[in-house]
Amino acid sequence: MTQTSSPTTPDGTAGFDVKRRRRGPIVIGVVVIVVAVIAAFVAWRVVGSDSKSPNETAGATLTVVTAEGNANEQALVDYIAKNVAPKYGIKVAFKGLADSTTLNRAVSDGEVAGTIYQHKRWLSQVLDANPDFKEVAATPVFRWGFGIWSDKYTDVSQLPNDAKVSLYSDPANEAQGLWLLERAGLITLKPGIDKSRATQNDIATNPKNLQFTLLDFAAQSRALPDLDATVGYTEYYLAADIPISKQIFAPAAPDEFAGQLTIGTRWQNSDNIKKLVAVFKDPAVQEYLRTDPTVKNILLPLQA
Repeated sequence: MTQTSSPTTPDGTAGFDVKRRRRGPIVIGVVVIVVAVIAAFVAWRVVGSDSKSPNETAGATLTVVTAEGNANEQALVDYIAKNVAPKYGIKVAFKGLADSTTLNRAVSDGEVAGTIYQHKRWLSQVLDANPDFKEVAATPVFRWGFGIWSDKYTDVSQLPNDAKVSLYSDPANEAQGLWLLERAGLITLKPGIDKSRATQNDIATNPKNLQFTLLDFAAQSRALPDLDATVGYTEYYLAADIPISKQIFAPAAPDEFAGQLTIGTRWQNSDNIKKLVAVFKDPAVQEYLRTDPTVKNILLPLQA
C-alpha cells in the first residue's frame, strides 16, 4: 500500500485553503460515483427481473454442457441436436466448460439447460460441496466404459498377492472402483453399506492383500506400466493409445454410476426442460450408443 503526503503551500507549510479547495471536488466526485453505482444497481435489478433463462423461453436454444475436450459426450449431444431434438420441437446445442463447479453452477443458475457430465454419486458430491446449487438428476442416459486394466496380466485371477492397484482419488469414483473390484471377486465390502459411497474403510475382506494407491484421472493410464492393475474410465486409456485388450474386466456399471441428464431444479417443470428430458429418453439415443463407432467402448447403452 502506498502513502500520499498532505498537500503543502510553496513555502512548505500545510495550507488550510489548499486542502479545502482539493477536498471539495473529491467529495463531489465520490457522491457522483455512489449515485451512479446505485442507479446502475437499480437498473440491473429492473432489467434482471424481466430477463428469463433459455429454459423458460419459447424457441430458445437449450445448451447441454460437459467438460471441455470430451469428444464422445460432444458427439452424443451433437447427434441428439441434429437427429432427435427436432422431433420434439426444440433446439439443442453443445458447450464445453472448464470444470465441474463451473458447469454445475451454469446448470443451477439456468444459464444452460443441463449436463450429461456426471453420475448420481458425483452430483451428490457436488451438491454437498455447494449447498446453494439446485440440481436434480432427471434421467439416466448412458453408462461409461469403466474397467480393470493391466499391462502384465490378462485376467483378474492372475493378479498376485500384494498386487499394486490404483483407484481414482476422488471419493465418488474411488467407490466405483471398489464396487468393480468386488464384482471381480478380489475384495468384499461390508454388508449393508451404501456401495456408491464406499471407501477403503468399508472393505470387509481382501484375500490377496491388494495394495491401493490413489491417482487422478490422467495419471491412471500413465501409471499402468508401473502397477499390477489400474481401475478407471475407458476413454482416458484409449486417449493414451492403450488398446482395449488391456482392459481385463469390465461389467456394466450399476445404476448409481450411469451418466445422468442433470437439470436445474427451478426449471424441471418448464415446457422446454420437459421436452429436453423426453429427447434424452428417446429410443434413438440408445440405438446411437449401441451402433455408432464414435463412442464405441466409451459411452455404453443403458441396456447392454
